[in-house]
This record gives sequence, structure tokens and C-alpha cells, in this order.
Amino acid sequence: MKKMNGKMENEEKKVRESVPQAEETAPVPEPIVKKSGFNMKIILFGLPLFILQLVIVYFVTANILLPKINQGITSIEIPRDTLAENKTAQAADTAYQQNSLGKYIYSVEDVIVNPAGTNGQKLLLSSLAFDLPREEYQKEMQSKEILVKDKIISILSSKTIDQLSNSVYKDSLRTEISNGVGALLPDVKINKVYFSKYIIN
Repeated sequence: MKKMNGKMENEEKKVRESVPQAEETAPVPEPIVKKSGFNMKIILFGLPLFILQLVIVYFVTANILLPKINQGITSIEIPRDTLAENKTAQAADTAYQQNSLGKYIYSVEDVIVNPAGTNGQKLLLSSLAFDLPREEYQKEMQSKEILVKDKIISILSSKTIDQLSNSVYKDSLRTEISNGVGALLPDVKINKVYFSKYIIN
């Protein structure tokens, strides 16, 4: 019995000694600290860096890239002779316009059209005159007389009777006819369009 009690005491001592050692050697877990979703460092450092990058990109684009692009576009070579001819022709046309108003007139007589929306009940009889700066423009229009008349008829017949009877609208009608004929004959410059006859019946 004594031997058995001694063995049991020895085992209890061993168990007691082993338990505190296990507790001492076991690692203690660190408390978990939650990080907040909003970080002030991003605002303090990130935002100024972002703004600085935008400024640098703007500076590089405005001062380095755009001038090179524009230089590339303007560096397309146009022969100087062509530029000089264009400037000379424009200057000559301007001088003709100032000094020769009414000198070269091309007339289109008795154009009869049915205005839009009248079902043939109304007619417009008109005669037009084109004031041109050069004699060669007059010859060009004479050689294309059919095309010029057709363009005038198309423009006049597309207008309503209210538009055609409005005296204020005549100025815009003159401009439209001048632009239409000018688009048809791009080499011809027109000073002004006059109505020598304009009768609505």
C-alpha cells in the first residue's frame, strides 16, 4: 500500500509540475486590432501627389506635345507659287469688287416658277442679274447658263408664297442664290445678286 500510495503521489507531482510548465510555454494570442477603412495618410500624401501628376501632364501636353502636333500639321508643304497666286487672285478680286461694281453683269431673264405648296395656283416671275468682278466669270456663267437657271429655279420653287412675298426675306434669298450658284461654279466669284423683275401672280 505504501508503495502504491508513493507511486500515486509521484504521478500527481509529475502532473502538477507538467501543467504549470505547459501554461508557461503556451504562446499567448495577441489581441486583434481592427484597422479603420479611412486612412488619413491617403489624403495627406496621395491627393497632393495626384494633383501634382495632373499639373505635370497638363504642362507636358500644352507645352511640348501640342506645339509638335501643330508644327507637323503646318509643316505640310504648299508650293509658294500656289500661295502667291491665291493671294494675288484674292487681292485682284477685292480690287475689282471695289472698283468695278456693276461693270460685269450676267442676267437671267424671265424665270417662272410655282412656289412650294401652291399646287400651281400661284406663279413667280423673276429676272436676276449677277454682278461679277471679272469678265471671264461672266463668260463662264454664259457657258453654263442651263446649270445656273436650273439652280435658280430649284431655289425659288422650294420657297413658300409667304416667304417669297416677304420683302425682308429677299435679302436671304439673294444670299442663298449667290451661295448656290457659287457652289455650282466654284471658280466664279459673285459680288451681288439683283432682282430686276419680281412678280407674284
